[in-house]
Amino acid sequence: MKILAISGSLRAVSSNTAVLRAAVRLAPDGVEIVMFEGLASLPFFNPDLDGDTVPEAVAAFRRLVGEADGMLISSPEYARGVAGVLKNGLDWLVGSSEFPSKPVALINTSPRATHALAALTLTLETMSAQLIKDAFITLPLLGTASEETAIVANDALAAPLREAVARFAAAIRSASSLPA
Repeated sequence: MKILAISGSLRAVSSNTAVLRAAVRLAPDGVEIVMFEGLASLPFFNPDLDGDTVPEAVAAFRRLVGEADGMLISSPEYARGVAGVLKNGLDWLVGSSEFPSKPVALINTSPRATHALAALTLTLETMSAQLIKDAFITLPLLGTASEETAIVANDALAAPLREAVARFAAAIRSASSLPA
């Protein structure tokens, strides 16, 4: 099973990216989590460019989404909303055939960041994502454990993250014909 992980943050040191990289390391056997590193290279969404031929960065992104059995997204909250760069990426998926019914789980790295999570959920519902809410997770404040290695080493963070990824994988398997 392949899961595409997308961080809504472009920061060099991002808790959202670190949590997803920790999820890569904590994934159960048979589950490969692949980080999407090209969010910053996507052009601004423009419906005039969303035709039969799209920019190559968009085509590559859509291919990755199409090849994935599910998507794991972690995004910061900016001004009570979803990070613009993530929303831009999602806008490029609206008119694509790769995204509808795609299983998606969300990771929230701050218990205080509820507005972005709600907005992202609404956007994904509108896009016809198959939201696996049982696999959504809000981690406690990461504090000094804002790097992948520290998250993996901290059982209070690693255990719930590992369990959420396992629930996500199980839901994908049960909804499809993927082997256990």
